[in-house]
Amino acid sequence: MSATTEKPASAEAIRPFTFEVTANEIEDLRTRIVSARLPERETVPDSSKGVELATMQALVEYWGSKYDFGRVAARLNAHPQFITEIDGLDIHFIHVKSKHDGAMPVLLTHGWPGSVVEFLSTIEPLTDPTSYGGKAEDAFHVVIPSIPGYGSSGKPAETGWGVDRIADAWIALMERLGYDRYAAQGGDWGALITDIMAVKAPPELIGIHSNMPGILPPEIGSRFVPLSVQPAPDGLSAEEQATYERLTFVYNAGVSYAVEMAIRPQTLYGIADSPVGLAAWMLDHDMWSYEDIAQAFVDNKPVDNLTRDEVLDNITYTWLTNTGISSARLYAENTLGFFDAKGVNPKIPVAVSVFPRELYQAPRSWTERAYPNLVYYNQVDRGGHFAAWQEPQLFAQELRAGFESLR
Repeated sequence: MSATTEKPASAEAIRPFTFEVTANEIEDLRTRIVSARLPERETVPDSSKGVELATMQALVEYWGSKYDFGRVAARLNAHPQFITEIDGLDIHFIHVKSKHDGAMPVLLTHGWPGSVVEFLSTIEPLTDPTSYGGKAEDAFHVVIPSIPGYGSSGKPAETGWGVDRIADAWIALMERLGYDRYAAQGGDWGALITDIMAVKAPPELIGIHSNMPGILPPEIGSRFVPLSVQPAPDGLSAEEQATYERLTFVYNAGVSYAVEMAIRPQTLYGIADSPVGLAAWMLDHDMWSYEDIAQAFVDNKPVDNLTRDEVLDNITYTWLTNTGISSARLYAENTLGFFDAKGVNPKIPVAVSVFPRELYQAPRSWTERAYPNLVYYNQVDRGGHFAAWQEPQLFAQELRAGFESLR
């Protein structure tokens, strides 16, 4: 992978960026895919032991013979991209300004195993709402940074780049771009980073939106330990009990990848050497997203925008940037409970969208307790963990509605 940037005049310069891929890199990737050695079929009739052989066979066949390897570079380069150095590290970001006057700047942060690819299909609905059923006054200027160690951002060479430091970097980025009034949004790691921005509450931050809100009260969050969850306490409402049971399943049977990356991320050499190994690792994020992705590959029946090409764009980008392990290290840096309330400043307005196939459905009671200035709460009828990626137009509608009172 190569990149084109202009020579910086200073460390704080904002340099235009182009993502470039050579023919040799593509041929090497294709060769590794078609020559992959797969294991025997799983010993159970479902995905309870991991990504199924049929899914990987279908993925390898499509990726190696039908996928357009130039897609991801073309899609990225269709938007203005930049690099700037913050706190000693190069930060890559997409920055698209709306043509509409009075557009609200919004910072969108992805998670793992995602990248800025998650948000590419949301850019036009957000910046040009009149073409997607919205009004001119719904428009956003969009800033989409790559988390350190992900995509085209720099890879930290030392420890210390956790959620708190990334939140500081995002605040510095928006200041550098000249925005004195902006909102922030995130899911997965992006949700944690966005919450911590709201804990810090810089005066320019006018509100946040989350599709994976940190809502567990301390007395509840403390009961969740990976692979060893305590029974639910008495006194929970039906909605709270359902969330507790869902997260019990996630912690007991759905976070093994996170445990490995939190403790021994450097051991994952296989995902740096094998694109098929990388693909399997990235597909195994959560049961509900995996079901939708498997359906796209095995049956060629994608669930909305989570198509084979979309999934492979993200995996291909991760492979070409060799960020499988560098992105995993964020788990080792993390000191926060993924789903715990973070202590968001009560002065910061908060909007929450609850997607039915997310890891859990945030109860309104816990959401109001975690976010004292909750201005919007909505349960939508479709979508999962990768909300912006899978449901870009619905996601855009939720941001418009969530931030409407802040314009």
